[in-house]
Amino acid sequence: MKRLLLLILTLVPALAGIGQQYQPEKVNAKAVKLYEQAIEAARADDFKKGIDLLKQAVQVSPDYADAWLSIAGMYGELKDYDNAIFHYEKARAIDSMYFRDYNLPYSINLAGKGRFADALAAVNKFSTINDLNESSLKAAAYRTRCYRFAVDESQKPALQQYQFQPINLGDSVNTAVSEYFPSLTIDNEQLIFTRRVNNNNEDFFETKKKADHWTTARGLTGAINSNLNEGAQTLSQDGEWLIFTGCNFPDGLGSCDLYVSFLGADGWSEPENLGNRINTEFWESAPSLSPDKKDLYFASRRSDGYGGSDIWVSHLQPNGRWTEPENLGPEINTSGDETCPFIHADNQTLYFVSNGLQGYGGDDLFMARKGPKGNFSLPRNLGYPINTIENEGSLVITADGSTAYYAADQADSRGGLDLYTFTMRPDVRPVKTLWIRGKVFDANTKKGLPSSMELTDISTRQVISQVQTDETGNYLITLPVGRDYAFNVNRKGYLLFSERFALSEKAPDSTYHIDIPLQPITANASVVLKNIFFETNSTVLNEKSQVELDKLVQMLKDNPSIGIQINGYTDNIGKAADNLKLSNGRAQSVVTYLIKNGIDAKRLKFQGFGADKPIADNKTEEGRAQNRRTEVIVL
Repeated sequence: MKRLLLLILTLVPALAGIGQQYQPEKVNAKAVKLYEQAIEAARADDFKKGIDLLKQAVQVSPDYADAWLSIAGMYGELKDYDNAIFHYEKARAIDSMYFRDYNLPYSINLAGKGRFADALAAVNKFSTINDLNESSLKAAAYRTRCYRFAVDESQKPALQQYQFQPINLGDSVNTAVSEYFPSLTIDNEQLIFTRRVNNNNEDFFETKKKADHWTTARGLTGAINSNLNEGAQTLSQDGEWLIFTGCNFPDGLGSCDLYVSFLGADGWSEPENLGNRINTEFWESAPSLSPDKKDLYFASRRSDGYGGSDIWVSHLQPNGRWTEPENLGPEINTSGDETCPFIHADNQTLYFVSNGLQGYGGDDLFMARKGPKGNFSLPRNLGYPINTIENEGSLVITADGSTAYYAADQADSRGGLDLYTFTMRPDVRPVKTLWIRGKVFDANTKKGLPSSMELTDISTRQVISQVQTDETGNYLITLPVGRDYAFNVNRKGYLLFSERFALSEKAPDSTYHIDIPLQPITANASVVLKNIFFETNSTVLNEKSQVELDKLVQMLKDNPSIGIQINGYTDNIGKAADNLKLSNGRAQSVVTYLIKNGIDAKRLKFQGFGADKPIADNKTEEGRAQNRRTEVIVL
């Protein structure tokens, strides 16, 4: 319908204006015949044939303004904005008065090339026409808002300096049919996407990164692909879960529901409907899973939203059930359509598509960041040329925040939508994110241990990620740079595991592999607490220590039969007697905190050792930092 309306606007001659030079009734009959044949070709969507016929018409009658206008309109349908603009201007040169009615489609093509100031001037001329009908007035007002927004945005230095150069992923991924909805593992080594096959079916395909290229895409193995429509998927960061949209499935609750499949030894499992908390009689689609698998963002047209399609989030409970979905609220959702959410590996930055927020026209991509209390900021338009006057779709961004993948219909497309990659503009990038992989196991038996682990921002005490290992103890957890984190692993019957990642000032270039041997709680078992901090030369606990101390309290409550001793140590700077006193006072401060938080004093002892028993060389600052430590020993 949209295409037909644009054709009508572009191809039907305007009313004669006063003093116009162009006289349609005097056009050569042969040219008119060619024109009529071109219109028939256009109605059959054969714009290339139509353009060829119209070019023949203007060779016969060079002043045939309607033919020039129709050539422009057909180039516009092909999104060949340069040629559309050129031919509109050829028509305008023949008769500027006759051209007035075409300033609206002319402006759209100018905007398609990013010439927003020129587009605004053109639509302003169109708006001066007397007696425009209501539809034309609405169209002009809408485009005026878009162009003014675009002109204002174009003044921002970040947009002026940005080079947008999408690269087609090539013949190993893209084919003559459409490929779309890319999703990535956190290491950027595996890409899964939706492909339209056999005209009306959708299936999942995967490709893997080998050096600097992608392997030939193949259908997913297992029981996931069928003769039904599977698409619009999200892949967990570890590559083991696939949550996707299934339409018209026999067990569906609505037209489109969300399903989950798990990767096993024989490929992907039979899809499971996520149930009646997530799915309704309405439409649910476009899921995005947080890196810790705890939050599921998705689009839904359920009736209690703000209108159209809204973005919702549901949280995975310890019992394996999803909570009732929460609407992301009026900061994100509008009376229009919001869809295609993508939560980045940083677990803070959300990207989504909206036609209800102000943009360049059609569906635009936006971003919002999650604050310390879990609320999202007001959305920000990603700007031109990531957004255009066309409808933009989903995108995914690599863990380092610099590279995006999306589907587009570009000049070098193999057919329909293809998958492309491009470099993200720096000011709209998510937080660069590293990750840790490893295995949790019993320090004595070496057997893998299913365990819970938590990554917490030391400064804000905000939990960034909560991850459960698999049944054999394997885990993956993300590390957004720019903060200092406490990393704790807790399991009943074992000592707390403590690690610290100081990424607020300088982040490493590589990721981590950390295997975690948990110490069974037996006499003399010990662990160093990496996230206990004191004020300089003081026994006063820094508030940043609360995260770790609360974990220690929980461990003692989970294991009520044990007693512990807190040992304090310093480096060798200063007098030995002062260091001994300081270490003893610091150990006592930890015990005092534990008692205040419900731990029986009879279960607790403390002792300071000063600079005795160093675990690193005191000649370096790094070594001295390791020697300034707090240790827990089981009595």
